[in-house]
Amino acid sequence: MVLAIFELFKFNNMFDKLVAIEPVGLIPSAENQLHTFAREVILYPDIPKTRAEIISRIGDAEAILVNYTSIIDKQIIQSCPNLQYIGMCCSLYSPESANVDIKFANSHGITVTGIRDYGDEGVVEYVLSELIRALHGYGTDKKGNPSKPWFGQAREITDLKAGIIGLGKSGGMIADALHFLGAEISYFSRNEKPEARQKGYQFKNLHELLASSEVVFTCVNKNVTLLYREEFEIFGNQKLLFNTGLSPAWQAEAFEEWIEADNRLYCDSIEALGNTAFLNHPHVYCMELSAGRTKQAYKRLSKKVLHNLSEYKRGV
Repeated sequence: MVLAIFELFKFNNMFDKLVAIEPVGLIPSAENQLHTFAREVILYPDIPKTRAEIISRIGDAEAILVNYTSIIDKQIIQSCPNLQYIGMCCSLYSPESANVDIKFANSHGITVTGIRDYGDEGVVEYVLSELIRALHGYGTDKKGNPSKPWFGQAREITDLKAGIIGLGKSGGMIADALHFLGAEISYFSRNEKPEARQKGYQFKNLHELLASSEVVFTCVNKNVTLLYREEFEIFGNQKLLFNTGLSPAWQAEAFEEWIEADNRLYCDSIEALGNTAFLNHPHVYCMELSAGRTKQAYKRLSKKVLHNLSEYKRGV
């Protein structure tokens, strides 16, 4: 009898319809588990091209899953009155930087969840790989010629003056990896972090960090701009810049001037680069894919997405 009541509650507690409006990166076993949350589950294999197409895909669904590749704005939310839940299968740092209008959704009784810290390991490995290649001169340059060590002579990460802008999860992991290999770490963030001080990392203001660093890593939230013409002038030339964020951390015109000098930018994705016009620039190295999208990251992503769904249904 108790089991029957539980099964009835579970059935009544399901969504009528759940739609992943685009590829969201769930592993097959997690996709199968979605059917425990909704009577009908639809998983679209491609990215919608227009707002109208997004609205059509959502239709009368009560719950949707989205990636960072589509924007769910006020108009879409208003056009889908059955919506109760929006699950972001991508990093959510703040409502302001999200691709979902979270504040509007919340004001209409719609819960929005997101995830974090699922792809940082791959990003750290990408940074180390590219940095070591640059310092030692491994491989070839963008013209196919044998590379030369960035500082003229092959050198280790040992004693490298590395500046981290944004000491969150990924920035902290990059700092720890570089520190393990002997780099001198300084960082800029909103506040000094006691745990970083214990590791010997130096807290500096932005200009101090730029002036004292040979290599800088920008690990900040989406749509955060910190590097303008003055900052690039302070940073100087013969420098390496790594951007691991989801958008450029610089003002476009200032960056364009700086990259023309003897400097180099590394980033993994088009989103981090911000402007495809720079893809063929000889000083810009962009892989055009996300370094954090690894086999292990998809497992972590799937686990977090299912956890968010479970927590939401538990609270309904």
